[in-house]
This record gives sequence, C-alpha cells and structure tokens, in this order.
Amino acid sequence: MEIKASAKYLHISPTKLRLVARTLPGKKVEEALAMLRFMPQRGARLVRKVVMSAVANAEQRPQIDVDTLVIKGVQVDGGPSLKRFQARAMGRVNRILKRSSHITVVLKEGSGK
Repeated sequence: MEIKASAKYLHISPTKLRLVARTLPGKKVEEALAMLRFMPQRGARLVRKVVMSAVANAEQRPQIDVDTLVIKGVQVDGGPSLKRFQARAMGRVNRILKRSSHITVVLKEGSGK
C-alpha cells in the first residue's frame, strides 16, 4: 500500500530541491527525517515537512504500521515561473525567472536498505 503527500507552488527552484530529494529513496522514514533535519540546504526543511505530512496521512489508516514505512520515491517537478526584469546598462533589460516547485513523496510499507 502506498501513501502520498505533496506540496505545491513552493518558492524554490526544482534543481535545489532535487539535490536534497535524490538522497532519500529506499531509506526508512525515521532515518530520512534525521538526515533532513541536519542538512544545511533550505530545501531540506521543505522536503521534511512533506515527508512528515505523508507519515501523518499513513497514521490515519489503521492497517498501516507506521514504524515500517520506507520512502519509495520523491518527485520534484517544476511549477510556474514568475517572470521579472532587471534593468541593465544602455537601456537593456535582463529577464529573471523566479522558479517554483511541486514536491510529491510516496511511502510504502517494507524494510529499508
């Protein structure tokens, strides 16, 4: 049985989140939460919140043992970008893309690595 949780429209670029998310699949939930707590990246806090939300979703189902949950996958997708302009010399402009992200965490019951 799979349990999902997601967060959408987060104001951080997908590439920064993927650095954090790449380390998680296959790990037990307790181990992953401990890793995320001490990672220096800002995205680690956001991914941690989504993992905790997935665990809370699992607690709502009585047939699932929360202690055996393993992270099956973490998917980070790009959301809409805010397009901004920065003035440059001689009347020119540079385009700035303020990117956003969507995170989806999938948990499953089983043993970790």
